[in-house]
Amino acid sequence: MFIELTDQLRCPNLHDESFLVLLPAKMEGRSVRTGHLGCPVCGRTFQLEEGVLRTGNEPASAGADSALDADALSTLLGLHGPGGYMVLVGPPASRWEEVSRLNPGVALVAVNPAEDLKDQAGVSVLRGDRLPLKSGSMRGVVLGQRFAGDPHWVAEAARVVLPGLRVVGEGKDPSPDVIDLMASAEGVWVGTRRR
Repeated sequence: MFIELTDQLRCPNLHDESFLVLLPAKMEGRSVRTGHLGCPVCGRTFQLEEGVLRTGNEPASAGADSALDADALSTLLGLHGPGGYMVLVGPPASRWEEVSRLNPGVALVAVNPAEDLKDQAGVSVLRGDRLPLKSGSMRGVVLGQRFAGDPHWVAEAARVVLPGLRVVGEGKDPSPDVIDLMASAEGVWVGTRRR
């Protein structure tokens, strides 16, 4: 896991948003390979193994591949310029290398990707049933099949994306109470967090 990502991590437990304290055991350059992260509010700790942070209750693999290629993902998110983080949830994470090439200087976070995707230079891997990320901190979120149709994951994406920036989903249209829909066609939608 890219060490700078720890500034954006938050405890996934249901209490007031709290940062996590990193206790690294092994580092390789800017990557934390093993260690623990702890929450000063609830006392829960999370293990980091082989660079992957697991926060518990990880959903079963989403299975299907993403229908969106890297060009489509990048175009729909509408990012311009370097900096910040982009989150790829589920199957779209398999496109991370191409997405990275199209968005130089934007750090990528893969959440619940296929099991064969390992943490490596260019992508940090997180696994769990929530996005353990700071509210209003991500430049864009892409929700793959199954995640985009789940109100819980749509709400999580809306929570973590920066105001005015986009969430892209592969699935049924989200609730207008959560996402202001910009466009929807052929099972893919794009929108911003409801204000």
